[in-house]
Amino acid sequence: MKCVFVITGLAAGGAENLLLQILTHADSLPGSTVITLSPGGELLPQFQAAGISVETLGMHSRIPSPLVIWRLARRLRALQADVVSTWMYHANLVGGLAARIAGIPVVWGIHNSSANLQLLRRSTRWVICAGAWFSHWIPALIITPSEHARKLHVARHYAESKFQVIPNGIDLDKFKADPEARESVRRELGLQMDTPLVAMVARYCPPKDHAGFIQAASLVAKLRPDVHFLLIGMGTAVDNIELQALIRQAGLLQNMHCLGLRTDIPRLTAALDVSCLASFGEAFGNVLGEALACGVPCVSSDVGVAAEMIAGAGKVVPVGNPQAFAQALLDVLQLDVAQRRVLAAGAVLRMLQDFEIGNIVKVYSKMLRNVTKRCSGDLAG
Repeated sequence: MKCVFVITGLAAGGAENLLLQILTHADSLPGSTVITLSPGGELLPQFQAAGISVETLGMHSRIPSPLVIWRLARRLRALQADVVSTWMYHANLVGGLAARIAGIPVVWGIHNSSANLQLLRRSTRWVICAGAWFSHWIPALIITPSEHARKLHVARHYAESKFQVIPNGIDLDKFKADPEARESVRRELGLQMDTPLVAMVARYCPPKDHAGFIQAASLVAKLRPDVHFLLIGMGTAVDNIELQALIRQAGLLQNMHCLGLRTDIPRLTAALDVSCLASFGEAFGNVLGEALACGVPCVSSDVGVAAEMIAGAGKVVPVGNPQAFAQALLDVLQLDVAQRRVLAAGAVLRMLQDFEIGNIVKVYSKMLRNVTKRCSGDLAG
C-alpha cells in the first residue's frame, strides 16, 4: 500500500509531532511520502533525519488556489498513491480536492476542537466552513482523536457517518520517569533541587490561553512563592514582548522561565511536578499524555480527552477559569511523595493500555488498508 500524507506544514505542533511518530513507528507504511502545503517548519529536520521523504507545494497564501490543487493532483498520480491521508483543515481541503481529481481515496484528519472559532484566523474559519460542505462527498473517512472533537464537528455540519475516533499515541520509550532529568533541569535553571516546577508546553497563540495560565500562576505564587513555572513551546521565548508584558503585570518575572521552542521535551516533562494545559479547545492534548507517561500529575481545562486521560492523576477544571485552575494547582502541589507515586503508577498503566504509540499505529495502518480495499472494490464494481 502506497500512502501519501498531506499536511498543512511541519511546525512544532501536536498533529505534526503525531505524524512524525506514526511514520517512525509504522513498519506497515514503508516508503511513505509527506507533502506539505507550506515550506519549512521546525520539525522538517526531524522528518528528514528519520529518512522520511518530504516534499512541499510552497504554498504561501492561506486560501488554496486551483493551481496548487491541480499541481498536487498531478503529483499524487505520479507517486501512484493508493490512499491519501490529510492532516489539519487546510490540508484536508487542498489534499481532498486534489485526491478527488486524481481519483484516489482520501482520509481526512481533524486535530482541532476549538469551540470558539473567533480565536482562529479568518482564513481558517473559512476553510473549516468549506470543509463542512465538502466533507459529505470528498473523504472516505474522517479521523479525529476524541469523541469531543467528533461531536463538535458534527454540530458544524460535517458528515456524521464518516467519522472514526482514533486517539493520539504516546511514545512510552521517550516519555518516562527520569530522576536525572529532575536534577539536570533544576541545575540548568539555577534552582534548588526541591523547587516545585509547573509547566505548560504549548505554542503561543490565543486558543492556548497563556494569559489565563499566567493569571492562575500568579494566584498560586502568592500562596506558594517557592513554586517556579515554565513556558515551553514556539513563541514562548523571552523575545516575545507581548508575553513578557503579561508576566511582568502578573509579578512573575522571578518565578516564570520562558524556554521557547525546545527539542528535549521528554527531559523537561520528566522534571516537572505538575504539567498544565489551559487551552480553550483541544482535540486530544498530547502534552497531558506525555506527562502522565512520565508519572507527572496534570491540571487541565476540560477539553478534548483531558478528563479521560487524567482520571484522578490530577485535576480538570472549567475552561477559562484561572481561579479554579489556581486552586487545582495548589491541591496537586500539596500531595506528598507517596500519593504522587500511587497516581503515577495508575497513570503510566493507563497510557500503556490505551494510548501506546505502537498500538495506535496498528489501528491507523489497518484503517488505511481498509479504506484502500473498500474504495478499490467500489471502483471495481
